[in-house]
Amino acid sequence: MVRWYHAIFTAYGFWLPNDPRGSWSDFVGSWELYKFGVPTTTSEKRSLAHDPYDVELRREAKHALRYPPARFDQRQRDLIADGIAQACDESDLPVHACAIGYDHVHTVVGRHAKTIEQVVHHFKSRATKHMNRTAMHPLRVFAGADGTTPCPWAEGCWHVFINDERQLKLAIDYVNGHPQKEGLPAQRWAFVSPV
Repeated sequence: MVRWYHAIFTAYGFWLPNDPRGSWSDFVGSWELYKFGVPTTTSEKRSLAHDPYDVELRREAKHALRYPPARFDQRQRDLIADGIAQACDESDLPVHACAIGYDHVHTVVGRHAKTIEQVVHHFKSRATKHMNRTAMHPLRVFAGADGTTPCPWAEGCWHVFINDERQLKLAIDYVNGHPQKEGLPAQRWAFVSPV
């Protein structure tokens, strides 16, 4: 039985739908990007991030995106945390660990009436709202004539089911240690609650 989730959601441009290491996409939405390869749908549950790949080809493919990949500075990471906190308050969501990096977010979330996909969508929605409200959206310079900004998030999320305390402890330790892997200070968010 699923009791918790380790969910990762990424910024726009972080992981491309045709990344040779695999992706959760089954469609490449632009011809410019499709030239770099077909969708690479995978059902792997292990992290593919450290698998070997052609760095230069990936860099070229990212240049073919409509917008540059979104990156979050410290102020934006704080606003993302504010958005996640709002989502937690609105839906009584139990978050047991959270790491907000330059271009992706790790969370450990307790089981809820919402699916994990709905939970992540709620997090992204509120985080975007907070960045827009303060004019800190990473793609704000690409706003349309009507003021609408491009979505700063990739579609969907990657998640792992957790059903025992040992797995839970490993996931929490991994997420809590993740900021240091990106050269960021340790993060302590008020919305994170003990198990």
